[in-house]
Amino acid sequence: MAKRAIRLQWGVAGCGRYTEKTFLPGLKTLKKSEFVSIYSSDIKRAKQLNNQFSGKYAFDDFKKFLASDFDALYIGSKNSDHYWQVIEAAKAGKHILCEKPLAITAKQAKEMVDVCKKHGVKLSSNYVMRVHPLIQKSKELINKDVIGKLVNISATFNTNYAPNDNFRFNKKLSGGGALRDIGTHMIDLMLYLGGDITSIKGFMGNQIYKSDVDDHAAGVVQFDSGANGYFNVSFNARKGFNRIDILGHNGGISIENFIAREKGLGKLVINIDREMKKTFRRRAAKVPYLTYEFQNAILENREPLVTGMDALRNMELIEEFEKQCR
Repeated sequence: MAKRAIRLQWGVAGCGRYTEKTFLPGLKTLKKSEFVSIYSSDIKRAKQLNNQFSGKYAFDDFKKFLASDFDALYIGSKNSDHYWQVIEAAKAGKHILCEKPLAITAKQAKEMVDVCKKHGVKLSSNYVMRVHPLIQKSKELINKDVIGKLVNISATFNTNYAPNDNFRFNKKLSGGGALRDIGTHMIDLMLYLGGDITSIKGFMGNQIYKSDVDDHAAGVVQFDSGANGYFNVSFNARKGFNRIDILGHNGGISIENFIAREKGLGKLVINIDREMKKTFRRRAAKVPYLTYEFQNAILENREPLVTGMDALRNMELIEEFEKQCR
């Protein structure tokens, strides 16, 4: 059983750009968490980030890394490493916040969830969009039936990411491209805001960039409630959009620019029948919010906002989508 602590000690596996520029800076803002140990297959890179963020230990041996003194582990490694690293970390009694998607296959994800349960450790995945204040407000309005019976959710996330030597463009290491890297966030938001999805269909391919993985995907979902949804993601738009529109019988909610650079400004519009339209703007650094939430789930011994089962369901839907696209 993983130990609890008043000040949570963190280990980090994976030393990519996101770890350096986003996760570790965010972790340092949390008063009840402390970065102590880091792992990379490249020991020079591990030592560099360890020194940069004032950690105690740097390793290129995963077993020795797990034996160092920490309670919670952030896994920011390439997708193909998530499976074995989560399994070994769970056996070592570490609570785990793993990057998305949870694994390469749903079968792997199921085993990861089961092993974490067996060893009494908490497993979460880094679906940071859930904790954006404007997403949280939208969830509250849906739950309070302010917009009435849900009719439709649409989500768009377009960016430009030309193929390079990053693992995301190697299908063996990533599992796929735009769908698995950013489409997985849209599927998570669909599940979070709309409830379970009973059917998913769509298209994916390479419209602009030719590489080993897809550069765009568009999907249609059917919710268990009878409502439907649509999402569109891509790596191929130099001037892309990101927004969510939630339509109910009595009104709607739209969120623009919720996927923004650090502390970017998002806009929430609430348009309810027979009421004045309301507009709110909010800056949010989503990564510290989710790390903070997971930290508190460990310290309070409760389920995190994003559970391992949530991440598993996401993987199942990704596989279902990809299967019907072949």
